[in-house]
Amino acid sequence: MPVKIGMVSLGCSKNLVDSERMLYKVRERGYEIVTDPAKANVVIVNTCGFIKEAKEEAIETILELAKLKEEGTVKKIIATGCLVQRYKEEFEAEFTNEVDAVAGIGSEDEILSLIDKVLANEHVVEFKDKLLLECTGKRIITTLPFFTYLKIAEGCSNCCSYCAIPMIRGKYRSVPMEDVLEEAKWLAENGITEIIVVAQDSTRYGEDLYGKSRLPELLRELCKIDGLKWIRVLYSYPERITDELIDVIASEPKIVKYMDIPIQHSDEKILKAMGRGGSEAELRALFKKLREKIDGLVIRTTLITGFPGETEEQFNSMAEFIKDMEFDKLGCFPYSEEEGTKAATMPDQVDEEIRQHRAEIIMEQQQLISEQKNLRMIGKTVEAVVEGFDQWAECYFGRTAGDAPDIDGKIFFDCDHKLEIGQFVNVHVNESLDYDLMGEVTDEPAE
Repeated sequence: MPVKIGMVSLGCSKNLVDSERMLYKVRERGYEIVTDPAKANVVIVNTCGFIKEAKEEAIETILELAKLKEEGTVKKIIATGCLVQRYKEEFEAEFTNEVDAVAGIGSEDEILSLIDKVLANEHVVEFKDKLLLECTGKRIITTLPFFTYLKIAEGCSNCCSYCAIPMIRGKYRSVPMEDVLEEAKWLAENGITEIIVVAQDSTRYGEDLYGKSRLPELLRELCKIDGLKWIRVLYSYPERITDELIDVIASEPKIVKYMDIPIQHSDEKILKAMGRGGSEAELRALFKKLREKIDGLVIRTTLITGFPGETEEQFNSMAEFIKDMEFDKLGCFPYSEEEGTKAATMPDQVDEEIRQHRAEIIMEQQQLISEQKNLRMIGKTVEAVVEGFDQWAECYFGRTAGDAPDIDGKIFFDCDHKLEIGQFVNVHVNESLDYDLMGEVTDEPAE
């Protein structure tokens, strides 16, 4: 009987890509991959250690798997990823009995060796140089079969004062363009029609290899790949959005008119303390330019409330800024105090309840904005990709080009004939919810 391997991938899409590469190696060895960890002989947990909630989720997952191990269902557990990398000594000491292998990010390329060792009843602690992690290669796609993430860089060199990513993942390392394009072609040949370009800072792509950002050039080359229909870029830093990048997004039909631009705040003093730079005036000018240059642009942003020293006045100013900007999509998170970061040692830490309350205010405000924007969509026809059939609602659901998977809204629609996952259809919108749309498939062209 083949050894059964399960994977639990936690955290961000970049972590998911790493998990998929490990799974490909596992399958090539001849192991059987199971989707239910409870049915696995060996479970790999790719942890996230970014903020408090992610750490708690990783620990809870490991403890749940440890119960299955006690019951004899699961034989071995391998823990890797950001939480393990960040808390090397603490993790090994805390989970000696639960986990059979503790492996840093740099050891993920050695997943087959780790499996061999734990199956031979070895207890493994291995931390190879994280800067040597393989940043490209074949994968098993675990998302829906028509879309996936394309990781174009590893690590981060921005050193925002609140963020632990640079110390966890290391400095920013771009994947050579020829390797990115080779992977993208392989994905397209295997049925992927939507590629989502990701890095900790996508707009920084190429600076370390080529001396300047080459994201615009990379996007143009991706657009030449047969089979790709939608190309989406996530995590564009506002100060690195150039006129060249704007022109590429505006002019290339395959690039969806959607930009994810995490600003985190609008107050100049808070931005400076965050290590972000910029000002409200500069942000207003940028978003004005983007909307003028890119027809039909959808803008997503993220914010942090309760950063050390944030006054009521500064928060209210940001809330007014958000009202004025009317972002299409927005996520707001209370500041998470992370050990080892500069912000964690700053004076004037804001009370946790105040951080949370301010985040709730912003999200309630954004809900009204989203509701109004969705009401304006009634009567329009939009292109959508089919993601599945909702048995309870008895209708299909999917996404428009203005919605990124897992973080944005859905569109639900009726159709009088069978549709396939990954199929593109035109939907006439006849109803709206706070964040979602409803309609029916039509022969009318999308607007």
